[in-house]
Parts: sequence; C-alpha cells; structure tokens
Amino acid sequence: MTTAMRGLTIDAHGGLDQLRVRDDLPVPPITRPDEVRVRVHAAALNRLDWWVLGGIPGVKIHPGWVLGSDGAGVVESVGSAVSHVAPGDRVLLNPGLVDRSCRCEYCLDGDTPLCLTYGILGEHRPGTLAEYVVVPAANVATFPDHISFETAAAFPLATLTAWRMMVSKAQIKAGDQVLIWGIGGGVALAALQIAKHVGATAWVTSGSPHKLERAAALGADHLLDHRQPDLGREIRARTGKRGVDVVIDSVGEATFSQSLVALGKRGRLVTCGGTTGPHVQMDVRRMFWNQCTLMGSTMGNDAEFDAMTALFREDKLLPPVDSVWALEDGRQAFERLDSGAQFGKVVVTL
Repeated sequence: MTTAMRGLTIDAHGGLDQLRVRDDLPVPPITRPDEVRVRVHAAALNRLDWWVLGGIPGVKIHPGWVLGSDGAGVVESVGSAVSHVAPGDRVLLNPGLVDRSCRCEYCLDGDTPLCLTYGILGEHRPGTLAEYVVVPAANVATFPDHISFETAAAFPLATLTAWRMMVSKAQIKAGDQVLIWGIGGGVALAALQIAKHVGATAWVTSGSPHKLERAAALGADHLLDHRQPDLGREIRARTGKRGVDVVIDSVGEATFSQSLVALGKRGRLVTCGGTTGPHVQMDVRRMFWNQCTLMGSTMGNDAEFDAMTALFREDKLLPPVDSVWALEDGRQAFERLDSGAQFGKVVVTL
C-alpha cells in the first residue's frame, strides 16, 4: 500500500489561484472499525466546492485541504466491523456526514441535515478530489458494473438535494405541474428526472436554447426562456390562470418573485439556494390568499439516499455528465462549472 497520493487541494481560501495538484498527500488511515477506504476513480464538482474555495463562515480548513463532495471508486480496505461491503466493491459516496448514534430531536425525526453534528465531505472533512478517501461504511453504496465511475460520481449530492426537495418536501405526485428554474445544473436536472419518474408535468427554464432542447430530450414538457419579463404571468396564462403546483428554486433573488407569481393555489415553493443572491422580495398576500407553502431544503437523510440509489441501480435516475477532466486540469474543470454553460455535472477523473 502506497503512503502518498495525488489530490486537488487548497492551502487557504481564495480564488482559482489557490488550487494546487499535489502528489505528496498522506493516504488517510482507517481509524474506526466502521470505516472504509475508497480508491476514488471519479469525483464531480458542485457549487459547494466554489463556496469552500472562497470561504464559508465558520468552516475551517488546513493547508493541503482536499476539495470535493461527490465521488465513486473501489473499496480498497475496510474496518473490522464492516460487513456489507468488501475490498473490490464498486461504490458511490453519500456526501452527508452524521453521527448515526445521535438522538437529538432532528435525527429522531429523520431531519439529520439539521443536526449539529452534520457535515459534508469536502466542507467539514477532506473530500473526494484525491486518490483515496476514508468515510463511514454507511456512507457507501454499491452500484453495477455497467454504470461508469463518472456517472456514479455525478449522482449523489445533486440528486439527494433534489430528492428531498421534490419527494420529501413538495411531496410531488403524478399530475402535478412543476416549475424548475435554470435547467442545466445538477439539482435542476435531477428534479426534472424525478418529476418525469413520478408522472408530473415539468416546466423548465433557461436562457440557452441549446439547454432547452436537451431538456426536452430528457422529457421536459414546457420550455421557457427565463430572460423574458413576467415569466410567472406567462405560466399562469398558459395554465388557464391556475399556476403550477410546485416550484423548485435554487436561484434566489433573480427568480423568487416570479416563482410566487407562477405558483397556484395550495402551491409548494421549495428553495435550496440563492445563486443570484440571498435577499428576495415577495408579496406576502400571494402566500396567504393562495394558501401556499414555502419550504427550505438541503441535502437529505439515509432513507432518502437509499431510495434514490435503488432507482439509480435500475438505470431510472442517471445524471447527465457535461464534461470529464483529468485531475491535472482541475482548474479548467472549476472554470467550466463557474461559466454556467454546462449541461450536467462536471467530473474529474483520478
């Protein structure tokens, strides 16, 4: 067993100039009987990686910090208490880290992302953009040989986020009308796939005709250019003033008011981010007149991860991969993610 590994690291918060590929990182040891060490073959980038790079209040890193929350690879070794996976198994990683013995009110309710012990790979613990990573065995799931490491790496974080938003929070069902802002990113594409899986009608937006065409090929029912003004009114007009049942909004400032206009009676608006800014304006009268529900959401629990992974194994939720980059080209991969031009996940191979 080698004692050094390659990885994409940062020594301090900042911009792209902080990214550095190193080949002298220590291979992480297994320190607990319930842990596994995975030889990572592919890792996918998320907006979270940009936030960690730039600095998140309260999150501390050390020199040689390995980025990356999503990954897939092969189990290299296991702790003495691990029985459900073995060396040689192909696995993908659940990026959510939680003390599974915790009995706080949130963990008991299945809301583990609210637990004070909750963390995410690459943010609170060195991540997946290195040749080896050590995680609790409960954080790995096997997948079949016919699915590539790149596709498996692209799956966990974005799909887990979308699954909780769509299934657990919005409780989407067949026949629902769902508006998904900004098609092309990982969460939006996962939301589209989940909507079609349950039999909902999907309205998707983009400023790119090419992205809208590709979304149509994935089953999107209505394609909207979000550069046009009053998009919410356009949706209401096209639905006979009814509006949609669910809005999935991770954009924030630029879309929130239009999300409320598009939302119909008893509608559910679920937000998981604010890529255009965190401060939104809203007409509260729309909320109480139409008896709408506004929900925040982030990540997901073990049961949600297991449910979506079962569909992944059956080829029913396969994430689109935008591009694949070598570890040495990690900076270009980050630039691709930041460009907003991607359709699907940006993946790095190791």
